[in-house]
Amino acid sequence: MTIGLLALTVAAVFTGAALYVNVAEQPARLTLGDRALLTEWKPAYHRGAAMQASLALIGFLLGVAAWWQTPRAGFLIGAVVMIAPWPWTLLVIKPVNDRLLATTPGRAGPASRVLIERWGALHAVRTALGAIATTAFLWALVTR
Repeated sequence: MTIGLLALTVAAVFTGAALYVNVAEQPARLTLGDRALLTEWKPAYHRGAAMQASLALIGFLLGVAAWWQTPRAGFLIGAVVMIAPWPWTLLVIKPVNDRLLATTPGRAGPASRVLIERWGALHAVRTALGAIATTAFLWALVTR
């Protein structure tokens, strides 16, 4: 059961970090001017991507291991949902990321602002996936 608790913890950390971006960091950065907005977004994106990708992978692996130990559907569901941000990011968010990363701060303007706003909305899906995975792991832990 320890592995299941670890899966839950990792999912909760992932969700908390993603939620922080949506409710604190993104609204705060949107108060900046276009150039500062893009300048702030780039390093924050790189740091956040590394952290969240790692957490998603670790949560997935722990969820699969917990499911293997105790064949509770919640662990498998949580594991699948935990890794879902990877394809979501690669297929849906990455084109927005690539356009933003290719924009120099000197070329920042209304178009880059719209892309960062779009990025925030797309990132909210990652937050929702984390919450679903957390709930699934919790469900697996409390049911017999």
